Order: sequence, then structure tokens, then C-alpha cells
Amino acid sequence: MATRGRIVEAAAAEIRERGIAGVTLDDVGRRSGTGKSQLFHYFPDGKEQLLLAVAEREAERVLEDQEPQLGQLDSWAAWDDWRDVVVEKYRRQGVNCPLGVLITEIGHHTPAAQAVTGKLLAQWQRRVRAGIEDMQAAGEIRADVDPDRAAAALIAAIQGGVVILMSSGSSKHLEYALDLCLDYLRVSSS
Repeated sequence: MATRGRIVEAAAAEIRERGIAGVTLDDVGRRSGTGKSQLFHYFPDGKEQLLLAVAEREAERVLEDQEPQLGQLDSWAAWDDWRDVVVEKYRRQGVNCPLGVLITEIGHHTPAAQAVTGKLLAQWQRRVRAGIEDMQAAGEIRADVDPDRAAAALIAAIQGGVVILMSSGSSKHLEYALDLCLDYLRVSSS
């Protein structure tokens, strides 16, 4: 499993640096220190199977990179910290977000890639919804705010902002969309 993990990490690093179009199995092999026989041992269906493994790992990383803030959304200071972590993660990542690129490239064509995206979004939304529910229980957000809808809007705001960042290089839309969603939740507590 260490070799497989090294191959997946090498492919993700190549995508981050050069984008998906410029990455070949030779590049991944060179970066991971593996030969084509090892690549095909772990990924017998070739590049698309490898890209799907990268998407799965990057989906896990999305949530890991937001911890511990994502699991502690129980005050406005915690929400602000989480917002800053999210913005900084994507700002650092820049235009070559491996998960975004992979889902865009292979997501339209394969049910497996759509399943990776669906699983990530469901987990992410569940975690954000839990924070909203905690804040409702503390009386910080009105009881009539639908936690599912609000969590879905926050995730959509992030993803829309990331897509714009990938195409423009600017994180401003991501920042503004998150700020607007959080402002809505704050106003709801008045």
C-alpha cells in the first residue's frame, strides 16, 4: 500500500504543478520512483483509474485540511477561523486544485467520479450542518433557519468560489461568498 500511496501522491503533485492535461504516466512514474509495471499493477485500467484514486485521496484531504476547525463550529470565532482556513487552503492551492480538475475532467464521464464527489459533499455538508445546529441550540442562529439548506449553500459558495479561483487566480469571490453566507447566519440570530 505504501507504493500505491506514493503513486497517488505523485500524481496529485503533478496535477497541482502542471494541471491534468500535462501529466503522463511517465511523469508520475518518475516522480514516484516507480516503473510502468508497478503503475499498472496498482492501476491496471491505466490513467483514469489512477486519476480516480487521486480524486478519492483529494476528497479525503479536503475535510482533513479543515480540521480541527470544521469539527468545532460552536461559536462565531470558530466559524471565522474555519472560513480563514478554507480560504487560505484554496489560495495556497491556486489554479490547479487536483480534486476540482479531476472532477471536472472525469466527473462528467464516470459514475465512480460522481460517487466520489457525492460522498465528499454529503460528508462536508453533514459537518457544516452540525455546526449550524450547535449554534441554533445555543441560540446564536434562529430556529427557523434550515440547517440542511444553509449548509448546502455554504458548500456551494465554496465550490463556486474555487471554480472562479481556478479560472481567474483570485480568491476574492470565494471570500465574498463565504462572508455573505456567514453574515446571513449571523443576521439570523438578531
